[in-house]
Amino acid sequence: MPHTTDLGAAANLLRTATDVSLLAHVNPDADALGSALALGLALHRRGVPARVSFGMPGEVPESLRGLDVDGLVVPAAEVPAASGLLVAVDTASKSRLGQLADRVNATAEAGGAVLVLDHHASNTFYGTHHVVDETAEATAVLVMRLLDELDWPLDADIARCVYAGLVTDTSSFRRARPGTHLLAARLIEAGADPTAVARDLMDTHPFAFLQMLAGVLDRAVLEPEAAGGHGLVHTAVRLDDLIGVRLEEVESVVDIVRTTAEAEVAAVLKETSSGHWTGSLRAVGTVDVRAVAEQFGGGGHTLAAGFSADGELEDIITKLREALSDPVLLASG
Repeated sequence: MPHTTDLGAAANLLRTATDVSLLAHVNPDADALGSALALGLALHRRGVPARVSFGMPGEVPESLRGLDVDGLVVPAAEVPAASGLLVAVDTASKSRLGQLADRVNATAEAGGAVLVLDHHASNTFYGTHHVVDETAEATAVLVMRLLDELDWPLDADIARCVYAGLVTDTSSFRRARPGTHLLAARLIEAGADPTAVARDLMDTHPFAFLQMLAGVLDRAVLEPEAAGGHGLVHTAVRLDDLIGVRLEEVESVVDIVRTTAEAEVAAVLKETSSGHWTGSLRAVGTVDVRAVAEQFGGGGHTLAAGFSADGELEDIITKLREALSDPVLLASG
Protein backbone atom coordinates (compact mmCIF):
# COMPACT_ATOMS: atom_id res chain seq x y z
CA MET A 1 0.00 0.00 0.00
CA PRO A 2 1.25 3.56 -0.66
CA HIS A 3 2.46 5.53 2.30
CA THR A 4 3.63 8.99 3.27
CA THR A 5 5.67 10.27 6.18
CA ASP A 6 4.25 13.79 5.82
CA LEU A 7 3.29 15.11 9.28
CA GLY A 8 0.94 17.61 7.67
CA ALA A 9 -0.96 14.91 5.79
CA ALA A 10 -1.29 12.88 9.00
CA ALA A 11 -2.56 15.92 10.87
CA ASN A 12 -5.13 16.55 8.16
CA LEU A 13 -6.48 13.02 8.59
CA LEU A 14 -7.11 13.75 12.26
CA ARG A 15 -8.44 17.24 11.59
CA THR A 16 -11.10 15.95 9.19
CA ALA A 17 -11.90 12.66 10.95
CA THR A 18 -15.48 11.91 11.96
CA ASP A 19 -14.92 8.51 13.62
CA VAL A 20 -11.60 7.15 14.89
CA SER A 21 -10.35 3.85 16.29
CA LEU A 22 -6.96 4.02 18.01
CA LEU A 23 -5.16 0.71 18.52
CA ALA A 24 -2.19 -0.05 20.74
CA HIS A 25 -0.10 -3.21 20.52
CA VAL A 26 -0.94 -6.31 22.53
CA ASN A 27 0.05 -6.09 26.20
CA PRO A 28 0.24 -2.30 25.91
CA ASP A 29 2.82 -0.32 27.81
CA ALA A 30 2.62 3.30 28.88
CA ASP A 31 3.94 4.63 25.58
CA ALA A 32 1.46 2.65 23.48
CA LEU A 33 -1.64 3.23 25.58
CA GLY A 34 -0.63 6.71 26.70
CA SER A 35 -0.09 7.80 23.09
CA ALA A 36 -3.39 6.32 21.93
CA LEU A 37 -5.30 7.90 24.82
CA ALA A 38 -3.64 11.29 24.33
CA LEU A 39 -4.85 11.43 20.73
CA GLY A 40 -8.19 9.91 21.71
CA LEU A 41 -8.72 12.55 24.37
CA ALA A 42 -7.79 15.35 21.97
CA LEU A 43 -10.35 14.05 19.46
CA HIS A 44 -12.96 13.49 22.16
CA ARG A 45 -12.51 17.08 23.35
CA ARG A 46 -13.44 18.17 19.82
CA GLY A 47 -16.58 16.05 19.73
CA VAL A 48 -15.16 13.35 17.45
CA PRO A 49 -16.23 9.79 18.37
CA ALA A 50 -13.02 7.98 19.35
CA ARG A 51 -12.32 4.62 20.93
CA VAL A 52 -9.06 3.06 22.13
CA SER A 53 -8.37 -0.66 22.26
CA PHE A 54 -5.75 -3.44 22.10
CA GLY A 55 -5.78 -7.14 21.25
CA MET A 56 -4.87 -8.49 24.68
CA PRO A 57 -5.20 -8.74 27.66
CA GLY A 58 -8.92 -8.31 28.24
CA GLU A 59 -8.47 -5.40 30.67
CA VAL A 60 -6.30 -2.31 30.91
CA PRO A 61 -3.14 -3.04 32.95
CA GLU A 62 -3.79 -1.76 36.47
CA SER A 63 -0.91 0.72 36.45
CA LEU A 64 -2.31 2.42 33.33
CA ARG A 65 -5.98 2.68 34.31
CA GLY A 66 -5.62 6.19 35.67
CA LEU A 67 -4.81 7.48 32.16
CA ASP A 68 -8.27 6.64 30.78
CA VAL A 69 -10.12 9.51 32.45
CA ASP A 70 -12.94 9.63 29.87
CA GLY A 71 -13.52 5.88 29.53
CA LEU A 72 -12.32 5.69 25.92
CA VAL A 73 -10.92 2.16 26.17
CA VAL A 74 -13.25 -0.51 24.81
CA PRO A 75 -12.87 -4.31 24.51
CA ALA A 76 -11.36 -5.55 21.26
CA ALA A 77 -14.71 -7.04 20.23
CA GLU A 78 -16.27 -3.56 20.24
CA VAL A 79 -13.86 -2.12 17.68
CA PRO A 80 -15.74 -1.89 14.36
CA ALA A 81 -14.50 -4.02 11.48
CA ALA A 82 -13.77 -0.85 9.51
CA SER A 83 -13.31 2.71 10.73
CA GLY A 84 -13.26 6.03 8.93
CA LEU A 85 -9.78 6.47 10.39
CA LEU A 86 -7.76 3.75 12.09
CA VAL A 87 -4.68 4.84 14.04
CA ALA A 88 -2.15 2.17 15.00
CA VAL A 89 0.12 3.44 17.77
CA ASP A 90 3.61 2.26 18.78
CA THR A 91 3.09 -0.89 16.69
CA ALA A 92 5.78 -1.89 14.21
CA SER A 93 3.81 -4.57 12.37
CA LYS A 94 0.23 -5.70 11.91
CA SER A 95 0.91 -8.89 13.83
CA ARG A 96 1.59 -6.85 16.98
CA LEU A 97 -2.07 -5.80 16.92
CA GLY A 98 -3.08 -9.39 17.70
CA GLN A 99 -6.75 -10.11 17.14
CA LEU A 100 -7.26 -6.53 15.89
CA ALA A 101 -4.86 -6.90 12.95
CA ASP A 102 -7.76 -7.63 10.59
CA ARG A 103 -9.09 -4.09 11.15
CA VAL A 104 -6.20 -2.71 9.11
CA ASN A 105 -7.13 -4.34 5.81
CA ALA A 106 -10.86 -4.00 6.44
CA THR A 107 -10.54 -0.26 7.00
CA ALA A 108 -8.37 0.27 3.91
CA GLU A 109 -10.66 -1.88 1.75
CA ALA A 110 -13.66 0.15 2.91
CA GLY A 111 -11.97 3.36 1.79
CA GLY A 112 -10.81 4.48 5.21
CA ALA A 113 -7.31 5.59 6.13
CA VAL A 114 -4.83 3.71 8.33
CA LEU A 115 -2.38 6.02 10.10
CA VAL A 116 0.65 4.38 11.71
CA LEU A 117 2.47 6.32 14.46
CA ASP A 118 5.62 4.59 15.61
CA HIS A 119 9.26 4.99 16.61
CA HIS A 120 10.53 1.47 15.89
CA ALA A 121 13.16 1.05 13.17
CA SER A 122 11.58 -2.32 12.35
CA ASN A 123 8.26 -0.73 11.27
CA THR A 124 6.87 -2.46 8.17
CA PHE A 125 4.83 0.54 6.89
CA TYR A 126 1.57 -1.40 6.80
CA GLY A 127 -0.80 1.58 6.76
CA THR A 128 -1.92 4.09 4.17
CA HIS A 129 -0.20 6.97 6.00
CA HIS A 130 2.76 6.93 8.35
CA VAL A 131 4.56 9.05 10.90
CA VAL A 132 7.51 6.82 11.73
CA ASP A 133 10.70 8.18 13.27
CA GLU A 134 13.14 5.78 14.87
CA THR A 135 15.10 8.66 16.36
CA ALA A 136 12.15 9.67 18.54
CA GLU A 137 12.62 8.38 22.09
CA ALA A 138 8.94 7.47 22.35
CA THR A 139 5.86 7.37 20.17
CA ALA A 140 4.48 9.95 22.60
CA VAL A 141 6.98 12.42 21.10
CA LEU A 142 5.33 11.92 17.69
CA VAL A 143 1.90 12.42 19.22
CA MET A 144 3.03 15.79 20.54
CA ARG A 145 4.37 16.73 17.11
CA LEU A 146 0.95 15.95 15.68
CA LEU A 147 -0.90 17.91 18.35
CA ASP A 148 1.38 20.88 17.74
CA GLU A 149 0.89 20.58 13.98
CA LEU A 150 -2.87 20.60 14.59
CA ASP A 151 -2.56 23.46 17.09
CA TRP A 152 -4.86 21.55 19.42
CA PRO A 153 -4.73 22.60 23.09
CA LEU A 154 -2.83 20.59 25.67
CA ASP A 155 -4.71 19.97 28.91
CA ALA A 156 -3.67 18.14 32.07
CA ASP A 157 -5.24 14.80 31.05
CA ILE A 158 -3.55 14.73 27.65
CA ALA A 159 -0.26 15.90 29.17
CA ARG A 160 -0.39 13.06 31.73
CA CYS A 161 -0.80 10.46 28.96
CA VAL A 162 2.10 11.85 26.94
CA TYR A 163 4.30 12.15 30.04
CA ALA A 164 3.63 8.49 30.89
CA GLY A 165 4.99 7.46 27.51
CA LEU A 166 8.05 9.66 27.86
CA VAL A 167 9.05 8.64 31.36
CA THR A 168 8.84 4.92 30.64
CA ASP A 169 10.38 4.77 27.17
CA THR A 170 13.33 6.96 28.18
CA SER A 171 14.05 4.92 31.33
CA SER A 172 13.01 7.84 33.52
CA PHE A 173 14.70 10.33 31.15
CA ARG A 174 18.10 8.66 31.34
CA ARG A 175 18.02 8.30 27.53
CA ALA A 176 16.31 11.59 26.72
CA ARG A 177 17.80 14.33 24.59
CA PRO A 178 17.57 18.00 25.63
CA GLY A 179 14.46 18.59 23.52
CA THR A 180 12.66 15.77 25.28
CA HIS A 181 13.44 17.27 28.68
CA LEU A 182 11.98 20.53 27.39
CA LEU A 183 8.89 18.65 26.24
CA ALA A 184 8.57 17.11 29.72
CA ALA A 185 8.67 20.63 31.17
CA ARG A 186 5.80 21.64 28.87
CA LEU A 187 3.79 18.65 30.02
CA ILE A 188 4.38 19.40 33.70
CA GLU A 189 3.40 23.02 33.13
CA ALA A 190 0.19 21.75 31.48
CA GLY A 191 -0.71 19.75 34.57
CA ALA A 192 1.07 16.39 34.41
CA ASP A 193 2.18 15.40 37.93
CA PRO A 194 5.52 13.56 37.59
CA THR A 195 5.40 12.16 41.12
CA ALA A 196 1.91 10.73 40.69
CA VAL A 197 2.66 9.30 37.25
CA ALA A 198 5.85 7.61 38.43
CA ARG A 199 4.11 6.22 41.50
CA ASP A 200 1.38 4.58 39.41
CA LEU A 201 3.70 3.28 36.69
CA MET A 202 6.86 2.23 38.51
CA ASP A 203 6.73 2.67 42.27
CA THR A 204 3.71 0.64 43.36
CA HIS A 205 3.75 -3.17 43.57
CA PRO A 206 1.83 -5.84 45.47
CA PHE A 207 3.81 -7.77 48.09
CA ALA A 208 3.68 -10.81 45.78
CA PHE A 209 6.07 -8.94 43.49
CA LEU A 210 8.82 -9.16 46.11
CA GLN A 211 8.29 -12.90 46.51
CA MET A 212 8.29 -13.44 42.75
CA LEU A 213 11.38 -11.29 42.32
CA ALA A 214 13.28 -13.18 45.00
CA GLY A 215 12.81 -16.49 43.19
CA VAL A 216 13.49 -15.12 39.72
CA LEU A 217 16.68 -13.32 40.75
CA ASP A 218 17.87 -16.40 42.62
CA ARG A 219 17.81 -18.24 39.26
CA ALA A 220 19.76 -15.55 37.42
CA VAL A 221 22.86 -16.73 35.57
CA LEU A 222 25.86 -14.60 34.61
CA GLU A 223 27.89 -15.65 31.56
CA PRO A 224 30.85 -13.25 31.33
CA GLU A 225 32.19 -14.79 28.09
CA ALA A 226 28.89 -14.52 26.19
CA ALA A 227 28.11 -11.76 23.69
CA GLY A 228 31.66 -11.70 22.42
CA GLY A 229 33.05 -11.36 25.91
CA HIS A 230 30.76 -8.46 26.78
CA GLY A 231 28.71 -10.60 29.13
CA LEU A 232 25.15 -11.92 29.34
CA VAL A 233 22.91 -12.17 32.39
CA HIS A 234 19.66 -14.07 32.08
CA THR A 235 16.82 -15.49 34.10
CA ALA A 236 13.30 -16.81 33.62
CA VAL A 237 9.87 -16.08 35.03
CA ARG A 238 7.94 -19.34 35.14
CA LEU A 239 4.20 -19.87 35.35
CA ASP A 240 4.50 -20.80 39.03
CA ASP A 241 6.03 -17.39 39.73
CA LEU A 242 3.00 -15.51 38.45
CA ILE A 243 0.52 -16.18 41.25
CA GLY A 244 -0.74 -12.85 42.56
CA VAL A 245 1.51 -10.87 40.22
CA ARG A 246 0.34 -8.39 37.58
CA LEU A 247 1.66 -8.16 34.02
CA GLU A 248 3.37 -4.90 34.99
CA GLU A 249 5.49 -6.71 37.56
CA VAL A 250 6.60 -9.35 35.09
CA GLU A 251 7.59 -6.75 32.51
CA SER A 252 9.60 -4.78 35.07
CA VAL A 253 11.94 -7.67 35.97
CA VAL A 254 14.29 -6.97 33.06
CA ASP A 255 14.88 -3.44 34.33
CA ILE A 256 16.33 -4.91 37.51
CA VAL A 257 18.33 -7.66 35.82
CA ARG A 258 19.90 -5.21 33.37
CA THR A 259 21.61 -3.33 36.22
CA THR A 260 24.20 -6.16 36.41
CA ALA A 261 27.56 -4.41 36.02
CA GLU A 262 29.35 -7.42 34.54
CA ALA A 263 26.96 -7.93 31.60
CA GLU A 264 26.38 -5.87 28.48
CA VAL A 265 23.21 -7.83 27.67
CA ALA A 266 20.31 -8.79 29.94
CA ALA A 267 17.62 -11.29 28.96
CA VAL A 268 14.45 -12.28 30.79
CA LEU A 269 12.36 -15.18 29.45
CA LYS A 270 8.73 -15.15 30.61
CA GLU A 271 6.55 -18.25 30.35
CA THR A 272 3.10 -17.27 29.09
CA SER A 273 1.83 -20.83 28.76
CA SER A 274 3.43 -24.26 28.85
CA GLY A 275 6.26 -24.25 26.33
CA HIS A 276 5.62 -20.70 25.13
CA TRP A 277 7.90 -17.84 26.12
CA THR A 278 8.32 -14.14 25.50
CA GLY A 279 11.76 -12.63 25.82
CA SER A 280 12.86 -9.15 26.84
CA LEU A 281 16.38 -8.05 25.85
CA ARG A 282 18.34 -5.02 27.03
CA ALA A 283 21.84 -3.82 26.16
CA VAL A 284 24.06 -1.12 27.60
CA GLY A 285 25.39 0.20 24.30
CA THR A 286 27.63 -2.26 22.49
CA VAL A 287 25.32 -5.04 21.26
CA ASP A 288 22.37 -4.58 18.90
CA VAL A 289 19.70 -6.63 20.66
CA ARG A 290 17.11 -5.71 18.03
CA ALA A 291 19.10 -7.79 15.54
CA VAL A 292 19.11 -10.64 18.05
CA ALA A 293 15.35 -10.40 18.55
CA GLU A 294 14.79 -10.38 14.80
CA GLN A 295 16.43 -13.82 14.60
CA PHE A 296 13.51 -15.03 16.73
CA GLY A 297 10.94 -13.16 14.63
CA GLY A 298 10.78 -10.25 17.08
CA GLY A 299 12.04 -6.68 16.98
CA GLY A 300 12.31 -3.42 18.84
CA HIS A 301 15.17 -0.97 19.36
CA THR A 302 18.94 -1.33 19.29
CA LEU A 303 19.18 -1.38 23.09
CA ALA A 304 15.73 -2.75 23.98
CA ALA A 305 13.93 -5.49 22.08
CA GLY A 306 11.64 -8.47 22.49
CA PHE A 307 10.57 -11.73 20.88
CA SER A 308 8.44 -14.84 21.31
CA ALA A 309 9.64 -18.45 21.17
CA ASP A 310 8.28 -21.94 21.68
CA GLY A 311 10.15 -24.87 23.18
CA GLU A 312 12.31 -25.79 26.14
CA LEU A 313 13.83 -22.94 28.08
CA GLU A 314 17.39 -24.25 27.83
CA ASP A 315 17.07 -24.63 24.04
CA ILE A 316 15.95 -21.01 23.75
CA ILE A 317 18.83 -19.83 25.95
CA THR A 318 21.24 -21.80 23.76
CA LYS A 319 19.87 -20.19 20.61
CA LEU A 320 20.07 -16.78 22.27
CA ARG A 321 23.68 -17.40 23.27
CA GLU A 322 24.51 -18.40 19.69
CA ALA A 323 22.80 -15.33 18.27
CA LEU A 324 24.82 -13.11 20.59
CA SER A 325 28.05 -14.70 19.38
CA ASP A 326 27.50 -13.23 15.89
CA PRO A 327 30.22 -10.54 15.48
CA VAL A 328 27.92 -8.59 13.13
CA LEU A 329 25.78 -7.73 16.14
CA LEU A 330 28.63 -6.00 17.92
CA ALA A 331 28.83 -2.26 17.40
CA SER A 332 32.43 -2.24 18.58
CA GLY A 333 35.14 -4.63 19.67
